[in-house]
Amino acid sequence: MVSRPQATSLIDALVGELRDRILDGRLAGGTALTETEVAGGYEVARPTAKAAIERLVAEGLLRRDAHRSARVPVFTAEDIADLYFARTCLERQVMRQLAAGRLVPERARAAQAEIAELAGAERSTIAAVEPDVTFHRALVDALGSPRLSRAHGSVMGEMRLCMAQVQTYKLLRIGEIAEEHEAILAAIADGDMERADEALTFHLDRASRQLLSHMG
Repeated sequence: MVSRPQATSLIDALVGELRDRILDGRLAGGTALTETEVAGGYEVARPTAKAAIERLVAEGLLRRDAHRSARVPVFTAEDIADLYFARTCLERQVMRQLAAGRLVPERARAAQAEIAELAGAERSTIAAVEPDVTFHRALVDALGSPRLSRAHGSVMGEMRLCMAQVQTYKLLRIGEIAEEHEAILAAIADGDMERADEALTFHLDRASRQLLSHMG
């Protein structure tokens, strides 16, 4: 039996527990999650289990077809290539807009500081996934476009699984990610649109190539 999560919001705690199990591979791709199983395993009510599963479906960490149980997605190489393609298209224009105004969001700096601290351990860890997501979400959100933020958020839900795999399989050191983030922030601060675009493209392209190469 999995221990019952302890937190002010039971739903938030349950979502966090299940998210961690998905990202670190304890819930492998293709694994089904039912309300009954989650409720029984975590000793919570069915409505709580249902709410947690729905949150994870909305985040892209679970998929659910009509009249079927939610499952952890199984990504093909084509899925991964398309996710990185969509994300790169969105974020490249964001970099140019931010650089044009030399706008470096404080939330991005805070996330980068957290990643840099993790980099000191010089090891791969899924603990870097959430601050990495926050870093990129902060850059997009800084433009103040709700529609752009929603589109990016939809892509990043599924991207979390790709980013977790990069760390799980030790494909990139956290220090490398931190260095590439610094290059992006420096280019934005300098108002250099071309350099910001190039730094972002290099950052995402390298992660994509490493993951696709690992899949073989």
